[in-house]
Amino acid sequence: MPDLHIRKTAYSVEEIFHEGGPIADKPLKRAAAIAVIRNPFAGRYEPDIQWFMEDLKPLGLQLATRLVDMLGGADQIEGYGKGAMIGEAGELEHGALWHAPGGYAMRELLDNSNAIVPSTKKVVGVGGRLDVPITHINASYVRSHFDAMEVGLNDAPRADEMALVLVMSTGARIHNRAGGLAAKDIVGKDGLR
Repeated sequence: MPDLHIRKTAYSVEEIFHEGGPIADKPLKRAAAIAVIRNPFAGRYEPDIQWFMEDLKPLGLQLATRLVDMLGGADQIEGYGKGAMIGEAGELEHGALWHAPGGYAMRELLDNSNAIVPSTKKVVGVGGRLDVPITHINASYVRSHFDAMEVGLNDAPRADEMALVLVMSTGARIHNRAGGLAAKDIVGKDGLR
């Protein structure tokens, strides 16, 4: 990968069988991919940072491909999200550079992914945690898929690092019953409904 210093990657999968109600016929799976990289802008203000998005594109595709494989293929994915944790010597804007490389990588691998990929980012200390939002891949208004996955690593990000995150899920919250637009009723033209 161009000019990218990766210290480590981590992957995890959750299988949710119930949330106190009946056991589901098929568990909901959520998976996260985290890449801990050196932040090339740590410790200083740099006005020109957009070039780094190009360097992040292969990483986005690598993480997204691994998530798709972990969850059983692109046809199994119904939800996605992304996030970034920036070490203390960085700034929030450095995490914003992950928006396009992370989001477009997932959308490239998933058919009918018209919805914007929800995102969150924050500056954290070592061991910081992040709740990554998840929405339906084709329609952001599908309430059953409003979810989040908490991610983090005990040794990251260090002050001069960023932890870049992608999350995917295989369906709705396990006992969803909050109403709203159902996945079966998606029109799929505008990424919202």
